[in-house]
Amino acid sequence: PKLLGKDVMGYQVIGRVRDIPRILRESVIDRVIFVVPRLWLNRVEDAIHHCEREGVATAITVDLFEPKVARLRQSDFAGIPLILFQTTVAEEWQLFIKRIIDIVISLIAILLLSPVFIISAIGVKLSSKGPVFFRQERCGQNGRRFILYKFRSMIVGAEMKKRKLEKQNEMQGPVFKMKRDPRVTRFGRFMRKLSIDEFPQLFNVLRGDMSLVGPRPPLPAEVELYEVWHRRRLSMKPGLTCIWQVSGRNKIDFNTWMEMDMKYIDNFSLWLDFKILVRTIFVVLTGYGAV
Repeated sequence: PKLLGKDVMGYQVIGRVRDIPRILRESVIDRVIFVVPRLWLNRVEDAIHHCEREGVATAITVDLFEPKVARLRQSDFAGIPLILFQTTVAEEWQLFIKRIIDIVISLIAILLLSPVFIISAIGVKLSSKGPVFFRQERCGQNGRRFILYKFRSMIVGAEMKKRKLEKQNEMQGPVFKMKRDPRVTRFGRFMRKLSIDEFPQLFNVLRGDMSLVGPRPPLPAEVELYEVWHRRRLSMKPGLTCIWQVSGRNKIDFNTWMEMDMKYIDNFSLWLDFKILVRTIFVVLTGYGAV
């Protein structure tokens, strides 16, 4: 009441919330904006409905929470309006185009690389006993489990022998990396140098488990050891390649790797995907950063 008739931040106070019906009758009002704390929402509900009945546009500030990372977006669920706290910048239309690109490029790549697939399969079979492909459960978008495919580059039973080598792990965090991993076969080392062992993941991309570009899919056991902020890398579909993959990969420490994934998520664009794909071609041809 003390502010009635006075200016506040350049606006004149002409009444209280309960005066809105009178103000709407006596004045030309294009829009009513409610700036109230969240505990007051129930106090302005009747006023909002009154504006709605009179056909006057209304808006209300949203200070329900102060998001640190998420971006606020309007959405709906079964006709019920929602305020969406989204931790990725990707728009639905961008993700649709990204999926179309994934399908087209993975199909073309599988056809063009079919001779490489055949030669690699023969090489794996002749170089060591065991299956051609290595199948492993990984975590996809939002933790969905899927089976990832690779050309087998290690001896059979490599996962069982991993425990004996854990003390020689050269990577911080929950992941295991060794420059001279004794489990890797000679032909497997050649494939890893050129990332040929990853080529079967083009079928994962085609199936929709993965995308061409995105954070690399982790093992479930690794995710269990993640810090809270690490888990946000699961908010986007995992990729065949990523910023880490084209920036030195195994030369980069774990936390920097995670930060690179967050950078990709927070700055996602189709143009960024294109640049990463182009750099990936260079990395594959030169073997940069491979173990």
